[in-house]
Amino acid sequence: MFGLIGRMRASPGKRDELVALLLDGTEAMPGCLSYVVARDPVDADTIWITEVWTDEQSHKASLDLPRVQATIAKARPIIAGFDSQTRTEPVGGVGL
Repeated sequence: MFGLIGRMRASPGKRDELVALLLDGTEAMPGCLSYVVARDPVDADTIWITEVWTDEQSHKASLDLPRVQATIAKARPIIAGFDSQTRTEPVGGVGL
């Protein structure tokens, strides 16, 4: 399995809009076992995204899906930045 945990910053006051876009654009991604979007409880503009994929190739391929491309285009103007991204090797757990 292949995993990513990333911290994304929304433009001030746009976090809920960005969360809605991310959740709307992530259905039916082949190889995606888990895609969780979470609000940071301390920073009002920060979002955490935790992903688990069958393999890294599935993740890379998802970026070319028309629905994902459309979501990226809509979200780009309200993304203030990416603070970090950590690659992981999930080994199991609830939901996997």
